[in-house]
Amino acid sequence: MLEQGTISIHTENIFPIIKKSLYSDHQIFLRELVSNAVDAIQKLKMVSRAGDYAGDIGEPEIEIAIDKDKKTLSISDNGIGMTADEVKKYINQVAFSSAEEFIHKYEGKSDQPIIGHFGLGFYSSFMVAQKVEIDTLSYQEGAQAVHWSCDGSPAFTLEESPRTTRGTTIILSLQGEEEEFLESARIKNLVKTYCDFLPVPIKLDGEVINKQKAPWRESPSNLTKEDYLEFYRYLYPFQEEPLLWVHLNTDYPFIINGILYFPKMRPDVDVTKGQIKLFCNQVFVSDNCEEIIPQFLMPMRGVIDSTDIPLNVSRSALQGDRTVRRIGDYIAKKVGDRLKELFRDNREQYISAWKDLGTFVKFGVLNDEKFKKQIEDIIVFRTTAKLTEKVAAETPVVEVQSSDGDAWQDVTPSPSSDSAPSAPYTTLKEYLERNKERNENRVFYSTDEATQSTYIELHKNQGLEVLFMDSFIDTHFINFLEREYQDVKFTRVDSDLDNTLLEQDKDKEIVDPKTNKTRSETIKELFEKSLNKPKLNIRTEALKSDDPHGTPPAIVLLPEILRRLREMNAMMQQQSAEFPEDHILLVNTAHPLIQNLANINQGSIIQGNGESSTDQLVNLICQHVYDLALMSQKGFDAEGMKSFVERSNEVLTKLTEQASK
Repeated sequence: MLEQGTISIHTENIFPIIKKSLYSDHQIFLRELVSNAVDAIQKLKMVSRAGDYAGDIGEPEIEIAIDKDKKTLSISDNGIGMTADEVKKYINQVAFSSAEEFIHKYEGKSDQPIIGHFGLGFYSSFMVAQKVEIDTLSYQEGAQAVHWSCDGSPAFTLEESPRTTRGTTIILSLQGEEEEFLESARIKNLVKTYCDFLPVPIKLDGEVINKQKAPWRESPSNLTKEDYLEFYRYLYPFQEEPLLWVHLNTDYPFIINGILYFPKMRPDVDVTKGQIKLFCNQVFVSDNCEEIIPQFLMPMRGVIDSTDIPLNVSRSALQGDRTVRRIGDYIAKKVGDRLKELFRDNREQYISAWKDLGTFVKFGVLNDEKFKKQIEDIIVFRTTAKLTEKVAAETPVVEVQSSDGDAWQDVTPSPSSDSAPSAPYTTLKEYLERNKERNENRVFYSTDEATQSTYIELHKNQGLEVLFMDSFIDTHFINFLEREYQDVKFTRVDSDLDNTLLEQDKDKEIVDPKTNKTRSETIKELFEKSLNKPKLNIRTEALKSDDPHGTPPAIVLLPEILRRLREMNAMMQQQSAEFPEDHILLVNTAHPLIQNLANINQGSIIQGNGESSTDQLVNLICQHVYDLALMSQKGFDAEGMKSFVERSNEVLTKLTEQASK
């Protein structure tokens, strides 16, 4: 026996190593041991390239073996191996890290990364093993193989070994409650989860069980469109194809590699939960990067691989880490650069993707000042204007970012020229420029195309362009736009009507000598009497139109300021905004229905004696006109719908009675 002793643990240099407490998840031990095995192989390559080893390094491989009878799991590599002194230094004195020391010695002599800290990750094996053994032979000429054994206590043994092949084998005698790791399917699953992209073949029972190739480590010029799509399908099976992607590869001011995808958004996707996978030197670390990625980029998917992200700190510490913040800013900037590039060079594809990208791009603008400055000029809105843009075929776009000059390279074929036309989209600046002569510094917008269709048509018929701001985030985004464009007035189509939509010759109305009132004044009184709603503001206007039948007989308007105050109050109280009683009913005096109503009512209004059947019909029609106007603004509850149906039937009954006389 070479030596007996106790293991030295320097807790001032590492986080406490306590059996069953090193990691919260016991299965991590396999990731650590396989990572260490890859380290050992990469170290051998380094010393060989440096001229310190003249032997044949052979084909690198890691072999995992299961012995159910002995209840052991072993991980073997044909890497650099260790001498007795190195075992004492790197295993017995846990405070030292062979990886750090090794990198320092061979710095600049290889581009192969060293994954972990051998002395630390190795001790994760004691979470599942009652005894751990190391059998190892160093690459050094004349080295003696050694065997190290420890049962989880500070006591260990170190003795000579008959081993004759270079490399290291870790043998775990598993605890009774950890025998799940003796199942081949369990080991294959863990390798796929944590070690699938490590650049060394990992074998189980002679079968290679990892992919080895990490696409994000490849040169973008070596990857085809199908390579990117295949990788996405592998990461996120049974999902729709991504819209486009970005290949990141930079080593200054920090090291980061990755491929980030813009997915098609689905209703069941939780946009608050990150789906970007975090790797460190091709070793899987976490299913999300919530502390690293800016919140508005959470819907993105893909892989980020960086050695500059501290992994052994708390979430709060990670969020406060300066390098992590800079990485987050860098990723946001690259996303912004990518969107600007696409907008400039392939606007058709940009617009095609906007319905999926728009919401979280706007969220980023609201929450990140730097990102806002980057992309504020490329935010687009669907518009009623007849533009000539087309949507590109839904072929994903490949954009790669190289470390040479930080330039973007587009390797995507141009879209087909016969792509199907889309609904037109425009930027706010384009809208303002296009309409500056007609309605300078005024923007008409709609938040609900279906319920506000009447108002939209009124604007369109008079040549007024309307923007659609109808996503759930636009309520907040409109406020942002008003702060950014303080000289611009934003008006929802149902809040008030522009003078362009109204006939302006009220002064020419004929006054009835019997009542000394104009027809507009008479109609207003008629509706006020029939509806009897003191808080309802009734206005009479003639809507401009070449076909009066194509306009509504009446519309309900909600003053912009009052509506916003109610919406804000409802949001603060976490309630839905109730329809205000003090709204406006604009009666369209140019509509034939309103003119006929005034004609059949004229006699009864003059007499004012009792209520005739004609009076009843007029009152019912006024109610019906009001109900129809309300329906475009709010839905009726059960009682309201019942009353509406009853009044409708009564109106029809009285009309048929008069027609049959």
